Amino acid sequence: MNDFLNGLVSDLKPVRPRRPYFEAMMLAGLCFAELTLWLALGQARPHLMQVAQTTPAFWWRLASFGLVAGLGAATAISSFDPTVSPRRGLMWIVAAFALYLIGGLFLHGPSGRIGVIQRLDWSDGVDCLIKVALLSAPVTAALGVFMRAGAPTHRAGTALASGIAAAAWAAFVFTFACPHDDPLYVTVWYTLACALSAAAARIVLPIVARW
Repeated sequence: MNDFLNGLVSDLKPVRPRRPYFEAMMLAGLCFAELTLWLALGQARPHLMQVAQTTPAFWWRLASFGLVAGLGAATAISSFDPTVSPRRGLMWIVAAFALYLIGGLFLHGPSGRIGVIQRLDWSDGVDCLIKVALLSAPVTAALGVFMRAGAPTHRAGTALASGIAAAAWAAFVFTFACPHDDPLYVTVWYTLACALSAAAARIVLPIVARW
């Protein structure tokens, strides 16, 4: 019996204790670096300060996606602990996303008779999808590393929260470059971009972050 037990534990190694606050600080540093690099590369839209002063839709996007990104990151990092479920955090994320959609209803679109196809501007919309996916990759990778170091027992929910956090942060960063302020354009393309990035993380992270 003792030989059997010794065989089970012979290859076990000490596990380094998790430090959620350290993970949060590392993630915040990565996000700050990504935003700084994005702006340093000249990606900010022209007359950004004037846009910020005169365009409510600009702040609607920043506030909405900043809130969703924060909730997603907090949910993901807390649920890396095996005793914590991401379910409550995901419910808060749904509520924040609903506020984002409701807020868009109170914003005005472009004046004049402009068709829906023109308002959606599919060529710029596809560019939005690609750039949000690329911008979300570093945060997704970082959360994947933290997830692998933890021991989440609800891997699907944790991966989804991680993907939502990364996608919302990417949308936050891309807002500084996006030339479109039409609520319809933002609601369709930003939501689709975030959904695709979050879905990719939901599929990939549980595979690569097994423990």
